[in-house]
Parts: sequence; structure tokens; C-alpha cells
Amino acid sequence: MAVEQLKIGFIGQGFIGKNYADDFENRGFSIVRYALEEEYKNNGERLKECRVIFVAVPTPTTPKGFDDSILRDVIRHTPTGSVVVIKSTMLPGTSESIQEQYSDRIILHSPEFLREATAAHDAAHPSRNIIGITRGTKEQKEAAELVLSILPDAPYEKICSAREAEYIKYGGNNWFYFKIVFINMLYDLAKKDGCEWEVIRDAMAADPRVGKSHLMPVHKRGTPGGDNFEVVKGKEQKGERGAGGHCFIKDFAAFAELYKKTFPDETKGIEVLSSLECKNIDLLMSSGKDLDLLKGVYGENPQQVCNS
Repeated sequence: MAVEQLKIGFIGQGFIGKNYADDFENRGFSIVRYALEEEYKNNGERLKECRVIFVAVPTPTTPKGFDDSILRDVIRHTPTGSVVVIKSTMLPGTSESIQEQYSDRIILHSPEFLREATAAHDAAHPSRNIIGITRGTKEQKEAAELVLSILPDAPYEKICSAREAEYIKYGGNNWFYFKIVFINMLYDLAKKDGCEWEVIRDAMAADPRVGKSHLMPVHKRGTPGGDNFEVVKGKEQKGERGAGGHCFIKDFAAFAELYKKTFPDETKGIEVLSSLECKNIDLLMSSGKDLDLLKGVYGENPQQVCNS
């Protein structure tokens, strides 16, 4: 069977699942969408027709910690023998645990790198395709190759362990969290010293080691990465600040907790993470950015984590 003749399933139709499903449909694949929305909620049985099924459902971090219960529950709708490709962000080791739970499926992890503002373009033109396998078997490696063959071509493609793929996703998201918090601090210092931020920002962006993303500490809704360069020079900007959005807040909280559990005696590393977390909470709260998401992770009083 040619790969174009494969029927591809999608569980979850948020901005991640929807844009991946749209891309496959635009490229001529026959697809099945299964989600909570009225038009898709009765498609569960149709997933039996699918060889490969992508799963993109919430994996929130709550005051009780990382929660993968929604993900584990929806996988029961996938048929025995299917290739289940998890797009949801997960703590390292989660894919392997899910593979043990669903031993009659092939569980793979392929982290997504979609930006909310440009998700459709990113799905169709990926910069990276990462496929993580949960077992080093020939069957899993062949399944990973199959998934790579049906994704749009990317300049960088890698088959690795699922645990490595999970770290790749957490590494990227939390690197940008670090960058955003630092850039906010640098911005405050430069403005206090009478400098024009645009001069500093543009010169830093010209350094390929730095890159231009996440260098706009004060931004408008819709540019969560701070990539909006359309500002008025020399004027104090009013807007949102800090690392927000549906990924950064929850993923950094989960990563910090993982580090603390893994290295409970590494006080200096824990202090670094805690300080960054508290600084970002202050930036978000002081500018009124993503307060609902912040409370979803830390509870009604997010700043209490900085006082404990």
C-alpha cells in the first residue's frame, strides 16, 4: 500500500491536532478526526480504519503536578496493532510507561514545534521531524520510518529514543523560558540606564548564536514569543510581559519539579529554577498576562510558591 493510501487518525482537534490534520488532508491523505467537538465526537469507531493515529490532547501541569490522565484515557480508542504517535508534551519516561500500559500498540513520541500564531504554516513546513521509539525493536524502527515518510519533509529528521524526544521538547520550551526571563531583566536594566531597547535588540538579533526570537520583552496578545518587532522607537511600551502561553508556564513548572525530585540535594540548581519561576510569575502578574493559565498551574495565588 502506498503511504498516500493510508488512512490517518487524529485524536484531539485543538490548535495542534487541527493543524496537523488539516495539513494531511491538504496533501491528499484520507483522515479521521476524533475529538470532543460535536462534528467529531462520534468518530471513535472509525479510528479502527486507521493504521497511524496522531494524538494531541492536553497534558496539563496543575498544583498537584504533571497530569497525563487525559492522554492515557484517549489512547484506549486506538485499535490493537495501530501506530500511536503522541504529539502531546510529556515528562521524560511517560511514553515508555504508556507503551507498557498499551503493549498491543506501537507507541511513538513525535514532539510538536508549532507556534500558536503560525501553526498552519509550521505544520506544513516543519524545521524538524523527531520520532521517539519506546522499544528498540525492528518493528518500532520500521513504524518510525513509516511516520517519517508521511510527514512533510524537514531539513532535520531524527529517530531516537522516546525519552530523548521528550527531553528535546522540554529542552526547547524551557530554553526559551530562560531566554524570555533574562531578556526582560536586560530590558529593565537598559531602559533604566537610558538606552534604546531597539538598538540592543536588533544588534543581538544579528548574532546567529542568539537569534531574533523572544527578544521583545513587552509585546501584544498574539505574539507570546515576543517576536513582534513593530514598536515605536524611544517610547516606553505598554503590554504583556513574561513567558506565558499554553506551553511555557506548565512545562517549566513540570521541569522544575522533575529536577527537584531527581536532584533533591542540588540546592544551587533548585534555587536557579525557583528564582526564574518566581521572576516570571511576577512579570505575568504585574502585566496581567495569562492569569488563567498561571492559576491553572499554581492555584489561585501563584505567588505562594515563591513564599514556601
